[in-house]
Amino acid sequence: MSVVVDIVVSALILLGAGFVLIGSWGLVRLPSTMERLHGPTKATTLGLGSLLLASVVYFQARLGIWTAHELLISLFLFITAPISANMIAKVHLHRVRIGAIEEPDSVAGLPPRPADEGDWATFEAPKRDTPASTANT
Repeated sequence: MSVVVDIVVSALILLGAGFVLIGSWGLVRLPSTMERLHGPTKATTLGLGSLLLASVVYFQARLGIWTAHELLISLFLFITAPISANMIAKVHLHRVRIGAIEEPDSVAGLPPRPADEGDWATFEAPKRDTPASTANT
């Protein structure tokens, strides 16, 4: 491998490790569940993307082949991370609403309420004529 490729791979690994460290630190240190979601869903995803890019560059330079493993891992990660974060946030909102948990006030404060008569979409009951609704059964 050339020196340039070594430097690029090393820089990508360090960048990825830095993002993963920041995401993990945020997961441990931030006070509320909603704030803790940002660590693993954003910083850690960027870190893993950088590490996977370093893997692509390394194997291309060393073996001369393009591999699809890193692309598939990235695709899986970019599909599952937002979905799992959305589900964790919904469960958290429901548990806060019924009083099952109490958390310390976050640095950002409470999230803004929806419009005057509205409520979070996650609290609305499914409507009967919605095609994907389970209320139809």
